[in-house]
Amino acid sequence: MIIGVPKEIKTGENRIAVTPGAVRVLVNAGHKVLIEAGAGAGSTIEDNQLAYAGAEMVSGPEEIYRRAEMIYKVKEPHPSEYALLREGQILFAYLHLAAAPEVTRVLMERKVVAVAYETVSVGGALPMLVPMSEIAGRMATQIGAHFLERSNGGKGLLLGGVPGVTPAEVVILGGGIVGVNAARVAMGMGARVTVIDINVERLRHLDGANGGRLVTLYSNPHNIAQAVAGADLLIGAVLIPGGRTPLLCTREMVESMQPGAVIIDVAIDQGGCIETMDRLTCHSKPTFERYGVLHYAVPNIPGAVPQTSTYALSNATLPYALELANKGWERIAAEKKPLSQGLNVVYGKIVNRAVAEALSLEYMPL
Repeated sequence: MIIGVPKEIKTGENRIAVTPGAVRVLVNAGHKVLIEAGAGAGSTIEDNQLAYAGAEMVSGPEEIYRRAEMIYKVKEPHPSEYALLREGQILFAYLHLAAAPEVTRVLMERKVVAVAYETVSVGGALPMLVPMSEIAGRMATQIGAHFLERSNGGKGLLLGGVPGVTPAEVVILGGGIVGVNAARVAMGMGARVTVIDINVERLRHLDGANGGRLVTLYSNPHNIAQAVAGADLLIGAVLIPGGRTPLLCTREMVESMQPGAVIIDVAIDQGGCIETMDRLTCHSKPTFERYGVLHYAVPNIPGAVPQTSTYALSNATLPYALELANKGWERIAAEKKPLSQGLNVVYGKIVNRAVAEALSLEYMPL
């Protein structure tokens, strides 16, 4: 199969879908890999490294999309790429279609076979989402500490305080991969941490694993409202695989927060779980203010640390990219293996139930 890797053009996105090692694996399996010149620069991967591994370097995206049978990339297509997509072409990337009606419409109109990293599940885990969730969770606390500084618009708090001075209150909505990693960094920095989740067994595990060093709360509107009102840093870490994130923190809850508090919604790429997160931001201008509270709504947080995230992403996606290239999407669908769950759009039809329900579109079972 001819696999095309275009340069990511989403604002602030510095990752590339493949590393030189991944290129070598794909080429050794008999596939041809086309990569747009300069695609790896943001991750400090040079064109000559990719070419040495066996890739053919191509000058622009037009040739990539024209020749490739499979487009292997990080994020959903940019509007400038819509017209380049071809009928029957496989698109393998993070898509988050439940919160992207325009992208979904384009993929349906272009009759693309869209395979989303984030909807592939193995044993209840999301193997291609986990490494980025780990990075985003750890970064969320790091970013929150930065914006709590007075010079960056925050309250002027040191996350961990100092002896004799109260540390910051960090509240995390969701106890999954993002939430656990955010909590780990926050506790490491000395903050007081509360994790809210609807899964009592998950809360019990977190309490035991951390020796009671963090507070766990069952998720309901009353508990969320009380915790949010006292939060210096609120982190949204909720995920519904393939579906739109439910709104857990209302406008009234945000209004109850103190001026200079910070909210980071890691779930913003799936619609977000904070009602006042009503627009996306980017790495170059990451925040806006509502009710005196700083809102951070960047949908591609790991794109800020591409030297880490590119390699972690490639490690996670390469086995599935190889399987897709070896077998083609029809065989993947027929075998009903985990990768078949990644199929979201096929020749104009929505084949993922969560995406169809989120966008009120007709669902067509595979």
